[in-house]
Amino acid sequence: MIRFEQVGKVYPDGTTAVDGLSFEVGEGELVTLVGPSGCGKTTTMMMVNRLIEPTSGRILVDGEDISAADPVELRRRIGYVIQQAGLFPHRTVLDNTATVPSLIGWKKARARERAAELLELVGLDPKTYGPRYPAQLSGGQRQRVGVARALAADPPVLLMDEPFGAVDPVVRERLQNEFLRLQDTVRKTVLLVTHDIEEAVRMGDRIAVYGQGRIEQFDTPAAVLGAPATDYVARFVGADRGLKRLSVTAIEADDLEQPPVARLDETARAAAVRLREQDARWAVVLGPGGDLHGWVSAEALAIAGEAGTVGDLARRMEAWVPLGAPLKQAFSEMLQHDAGWVAVVDGARFAGVLTPAKLHEALRRSVDADAQGVARGAVEFDSVSDA
Repeated sequence: MIRFEQVGKVYPDGTTAVDGLSFEVGEGELVTLVGPSGCGKTTTMMMVNRLIEPTSGRILVDGEDISAADPVELRRRIGYVIQQAGLFPHRTVLDNTATVPSLIGWKKARARERAAELLELVGLDPKTYGPRYPAQLSGGQRQRVGVARALAADPPVLLMDEPFGAVDPVVRERLQNEFLRLQDTVRKTVLLVTHDIEEAVRMGDRIAVYGQGRIEQFDTPAAVLGAPATDYVARFVGADRGLKRLSVTAIEADDLEQPPVARLDETARAAAVRLREQDARWAVVLGPGGDLHGWVSAEALAIAGEAGTVGDLARRMEAWVPLGAPLKQAFSEMLQHDAGWVAVVDGARFAGVLTPAKLHEALRRSVDADAQGVARGAVEFDSVSDA
């Protein structure tokens, strides 16, 4: 969808902003451009909508050389989200959102209807927020309106320049989650500029790590964290890149252990006998369809004896995550609930448990798999859990 071919930008004073950039962003892909201030990432993005003109090379959008396009028409076909949203203070939220459709000739009723749809999509009730002015919104709400406005004319390409940088960390994470949910729905081709490696890793399908005017590495977040291409990239992503990689490594079925289980309707005595034979101190409690119900201790079962069923003694499962969730989420659940493991569910069905040893093994397998160019299941090494 977006292709850079040996693109360079040199200013009249001789400053080279970008030098020989060649990379491609696929349709529906979200690519983050990350690097320190002054490295050329914002210049790169602004050349796509010709707010800055390159001095060499060419840029193609959907196969069209943009140097031949009318700059105004080009910008109306490309969504643009900036820090602080850049809303018109004298226009209502609904009118701000309808700006581009109105400019390209949509009838007022249609433009406002589209604006209302987009506000709903970004989590703002158009009846409540549409008549308000930007000054009446929080920073996070203004940023949501900025995203809605950029999407209003349904552009195939979206450019985002530090879109979540002006809000506090809690709101930033909420906005990031909201945008990723939105991207799953609208599947735009996105270039997102950030100086924050955590945000780049979290948001991007691929990451372009910038040095001075050049891309030092262009790869998936997992590959950048697991196998930095240069010493510069290794220093930039940080010594804690292993921890960062937890956020981009998904839990797979092969990562799980299968603990003892007990059924809701079986007697406490029968479950207690089975756990004693397995030398187990606890069991996961499952419903009739294999759905996760909770857990029960061997001690509680032994004390109850003939007096009840497993369902009477089951305790709520606090630490659980869905299959496919990032390892970071599982680790967070362990810490939050002071748990030695987390339950993993596939839909409603219980899939297994993830222990600290298996979490570490999954991370090691992920790193080695990227280095060897194979699937995680094909990686072999001595595991702590095998000792």
